[in-house]
Amino acid sequence: MSSPSKRREMDLMKLMMSDYKVEMINDGMQEFYVDFNGPSESLYNGGVWRIRVELPDAYPYKSPSIGFVNKIYHPNVDEMSGSVCLDVINQTWSPMFDLVNVFEVFLPQLLLYPNPSDPLNGEAAALMMRDRTAYEQRVKEYCEKYAKPEDIGAHPEDKSSDEELSEDEYDSGDDAVVGDPDP
Repeated sequence: MSSPSKRREMDLMKLMMSDYKVEMINDGMQEFYVDFNGPSESLYNGGVWRIRVELPDAYPYKSPSIGFVNKIYHPNVDEMSGSVCLDVINQTWSPMFDLVNVFEVFLPQLLLYPNPSDPLNGEAAALMMRDRTAYEQRVKEYCEKYAKPEDIGAHPEDKSSDEELSEDEYDSGDDAVVGDPDP
């Protein structure tokens, strides 16, 4: 039965040709990362997330498993694991869908239309329902802190200058000083 593996290969190629940065995890085509930009008309605009994708052996008949690698503040994304609560992926997946649908339709819709009544992040859902302005501010803070385009896939040695490294060290040191009151 070579049909699922041919379909996997075709969908992956289609995703790569749609200008997404795809990075394979192993030699096979079942696990990879995709860099995903927040939709321009959303609070997540300007942020870039690394999404881990795992394709089951039965793909496309069984849905891919997707999760955010870097942190995102969203009612339907578990903050610690990056797991996504999305019906079309978890319950109503169809072989008619492909990987491009996930990144061009499903994830943008998730970010544009969060569903606080079915949360994976209860704190984000509660804040969204209680104080929309504070929720939006927290989303923007997370984008700034965890989803900078230059940080995606970058290793510390990839930084272009010592000045940037020391700036980063200075910033993280600053956080520690602010967060730790004197005894």
